[in-house]
Amino acid sequence: MISLTIDGRDVQVQEGQTLLDAAKALGIEIPTLCHHKAVPPAGACRICVVEITGGGRPGLVPACAYPAQNGLVIATDSEAVRASRRMTLALLLARCPEAQVLHGLAKRYGVEPLADRLALSSSVPANQKPKTENPEESRTRTTTRTRTIEEAKCILCGLCVRVCQEVIGPAATCFAGRGPHREVSTPYKMLSGVCIGCGACSFVCPTGAIDPAEFCSHPLERIPNEFNCGFDFRTPVHIPFPQAVPNKPLIDRENCIHYKTGRCGACAKVCPAGAIDYDMADQIVEEKVGAIIVATGYEIADPSVYEEYGYGRYPDVVTSLEFERMVSASGPTEGELRRPSTGLPPKTVVFLQCIGSREEQGTGKEYCSKICCMYTAKHAILYKHKVHDGQAFVFYMDIRSAGKNYEEFVRRVVKEDNATYLRGRVSKVYPRNGKLIVRGADTLSGGQVEIAADMVVLAAALQPSSGVRELAQKLRIGYDQNGFLSEAHPKLRPVETNTAGVFLAGCAHSPKDIPETVAQASAAAAKALGLIAHDRLTREPTIGVVNEQSCNGCFECQPVCAYGAIERREIRDRKDNLLQVVAAINKGLCQGCGACSATCRSKSIEVQGFRDDQLFAEINAIAR
Repeated sequence: MISLTIDGRDVQVQEGQTLLDAAKALGIEIPTLCHHKAVPPAGACRICVVEITGGGRPGLVPACAYPAQNGLVIATDSEAVRASRRMTLALLLARCPEAQVLHGLAKRYGVEPLADRLALSSSVPANQKPKTENPEESRTRTTTRTRTIEEAKCILCGLCVRVCQEVIGPAATCFAGRGPHREVSTPYKMLSGVCIGCGACSFVCPTGAIDPAEFCSHPLERIPNEFNCGFDFRTPVHIPFPQAVPNKPLIDRENCIHYKTGRCGACAKVCPAGAIDYDMADQIVEEKVGAIIVATGYEIADPSVYEEYGYGRYPDVVTSLEFERMVSASGPTEGELRRPSTGLPPKTVVFLQCIGSREEQGTGKEYCSKICCMYTAKHAILYKHKVHDGQAFVFYMDIRSAGKNYEEFVRRVVKEDNATYLRGRVSKVYPRNGKLIVRGADTLSGGQVEIAADMVVLAAALQPSSGVRELAQKLRIGYDQNGFLSEAHPKLRPVETNTAGVFLAGCAHSPKDIPETVAQASAAAAKALGLIAHDRLTREPTIGVVNEQSCNGCFECQPVCAYGAIERREIRDRKDNLLQVVAAINKGLCQGCGACSATCRSKSIEVQGFRDDQLFAEINAIAR
């Protein structure tokens, strides 16, 4: 450990750390514009200077690059330090008058921009101007020099050049020119073919002067944010969504520069907890469990198959899920509703319901998606909250508001928010003069309707998640013709399946809204806890039984069992010699369907309660 004193306070730091790190350990802030944890320190901006007053060679040194040494006595806010920072800021402001970060530091250290100083001087008559300036005031106020280049932001700190060369690797940027003509450019001032468009130069730039597109010869590769439906972009290190559990970032290996090129590693350098492990790989974990709850969710049907609505061709035609992200405070526009094509608030929005739902023919779904009527009403309310002078139109087939206070909610949309509900289908959506013309029918009035809309929102059908059929086959549970998982009994066992220990929750079973999903998930959790909370498992007595003496071990019964209850059992003598391999039935899995009994050629499997002698006894009792 290294011991030193900063502003009269003792501190110990690890060997190799800088004076800037030591000051941060004491909570002392030293301003700097050329330092970033991902890039080796260089001390280029000279704003982070501190004064060595004891224990070493006295003088001003850059805190971000000067290594900590035993016995040093450092002053971070002495008069010499403040004077040096004022002079540096004056020079930087002369070069970069548009850099806002410099204005903040200049105000902190009393550096007055030249434009303000000239305006102040011009407003004072010549005969009233003081001949000499107060010496005390001169030490706290400095005037910047002039510069011919206007709206400059680059302070020549070199962060962008160093991160491109030393961290990322392509070395697509460099310094060009000397003296007042020095600038950040590309070799020979041509668009670089080696630039990978990572945006690291823009990320580390303290003044926002870097646009990666100015260096790259090809379009920049940007990663669409899946959670916001691609309306904004994310980085390779990101949190999937605001309520993620656990709420921690992950690394996208397909787009991470480190995994693609072996360079970078900036996130590991800046992580104070040392939580980045590039060698960590996905693992398949096998566990024995007593119950399974299947909650695979849903997907939105692709509305682009309906060309008449223009989804995918016209940017102002969006799905309800995309509209939900637009009006969300955590969405791509932070809750401000804007047209994707113009960025202006839409004054007229048309909501189209049952897009792909309740279609017995064609590519649609024959079932009702159930939740569309209510979330469309909610979207109409949110739209009026965002655009007070806007008008919402809703085309519907039928309003299905079955739930507590649901009907009242829909009536509120009509009465209080003045949404216009039109019963009918839309035949075509097409652009005209910057608007989307929605042409449809109003079956209540018996006429045609044509609305010039700014946005069109499609309530697309809900469908099971992809891969749910394969999952159902692995779990040996049933599913219907639409791909939704089937319950054991729609009334008596609504969250159970025919396979013991497997339960259903949410839209894996059928389209559901939030209250119904929560209720079903609670019921499935209660069923699972009730199953595993006991030491012994209770079952129905009507299950299959194998007569081991007559079983010949053909195992033709095994593939016909829908529940995987047929197992192999070895019969051994006292000397552990294998005598015979016969079928055995897992009592916890068997549901007593009798398929194995009907398949067994040797009649070695019978269902308890349904043996032949029992059935004959019942018939004889009835005949008497």
